[in-house]
Amino acid sequence: MNGTRTAAVLLTLAMVSTAGAQTPSIVEGRLDERRLTGSLEREFTAIMREGAEASWIGYSVRGRGRSSGDGCWDGRNGRRTTPVKLEGSSDLFVLFRVENRAVGRIQIASPDCALDLGGLTLHWIANVPAAASLDWLSTFTRGDAPPKAASGAIVAIALHGDAAAVDRLIAIAKDGTDRQTRSNALFWISQRAGDRAAGTITDAIEKDPDTEVKRRAVFALSQLPRNEAVPRLIEVAKNNRNPEVRKQAMFWLGQSQDPRALAFFEEVLRR
Repeated sequence: MNGTRTAAVLLTLAMVSTAGAQTPSIVEGRLDERRLTGSLEREFTAIMREGAEASWIGYSVRGRGRSSGDGCWDGRNGRRTTPVKLEGSSDLFVLFRVENRAVGRIQIASPDCALDLGGLTLHWIANVPAAASLDWLSTFTRGDAPPKAASGAIVAIALHGDAAAVDRLIAIAKDGTDRQTRSNALFWISQRAGDRAAGTITDAIEKDPDTEVKRRAVFALSQLPRNEAVPRLIEVAKNNRNPEVRKQAMFWLGQSQDPRALAFFEEVLRR
């Protein structure tokens, strides 16, 4: 193999090995890079044992689709602060705020934006599979995590590109121990679960023991495509045994301004 061909092969291998594995650009902080060699739980535990001071831990996974590529904007002066990536990025940064050896907050970020760490360290874990990420994030939805961590975990799960994310959201909506967690999962199911969304949401309206979760499930139902949402909302408004749930369905029918909703209201008023 001649030198030119060897160089081409090495370049190709390098491109393949780094595809989809973006490392963040940071300002006002320090980047500590490492690779995942076991479970995420073990990796997080090892990092947190290194010190109790505040820091961030993060990694990259494939998101649901490419970002718009618009770059980041500085709200103070309206100028674009990064180059315009015409194709955007399909990756998603998942970030965990750690203090006193515990995760207190989870949030997501676009790879198009530099991360301002405010002087803290970002422990960046490379080579994180989607399945490992979903497993780890799901541990924050079991009722014993801080509310900001639980809420952020559900958003992060919902924005994963892996199809298994929908299964996780459905499981959380059905079996979550916390009212807010189940409600948040229902909302995100309405945003991405497609044909499976309506069944999960209506199941929560009928079977969830908490009236507030039922009410939020009605809102999630209203977020489905109109041709699916309006008939189901009318069904709930007509037949659900819980008056708060019926009231909520009527409210969202009114917001829809759909002719079928108006016909239903006329029917109710004529009784």
